Amino acid sequence: MESAAIEEARAVVDFDAVVREYRPRIFRFALASLRDRDAAETVTQDCFLRAYRAWEGFRGEASVQTWLMQIAVNLVRDVTRTRRFQFWKRVQAGAMELDEASAWIPDRGASPEDRASARQRVEAVWSVVNRLSERQRTVFLLHFLEGMSPAEIEAATGITRAAIKVHLFRAVHTVRERVGKRI
Repeated sequence: MESAAIEEARAVVDFDAVVREYRPRIFRFALASLRDRDAAETVTQDCFLRAYRAWEGFRGEASVQTWLMQIAVNLVRDVTRTRRFQFWKRVQAGAMELDEASAWIPDRGASPEDRASARQRVEAVWSVVNRLSERQRTVFLLHFLEGMSPAEIEAATGITRAAIKVHLFRAVHTVRERVGKRI
């Protein structure tokens, strides 16, 4: 029979693998939601701290990714509700630098004009996404940024599948309509 220390050591090793695999996704979602690198780092760390504390109680009823995203969605929601964050969000409207966003744009030998045009499109999309309602933005980011299915989004957010489809439809419609007018 294994000692409790050996079992605990194995759980830590398993959790380290979870962090390595899912940290980039959690951080990417937090950064896209908050548009603030420091806040995104804090949310990511808090997410994994909460997950670690609850790791032994994780029953596997949902996937690890869905469970972690649920924690991250709740933390992002908490952060955006604080008054201090609201103040800084207004002050730093559009704080994500284009250089950061341009890292998401594929560069296959594109001309400077093509890269500039792509940056403008990315900037326009982010501008519109920032103005979506909290639920529309969350559903939009989880679907398009993280590639989550409606079922996974439902498990992570608690929003029904029907409502997810409505929020996603409205978000995509808004982005297409407003980005089309800007470019």
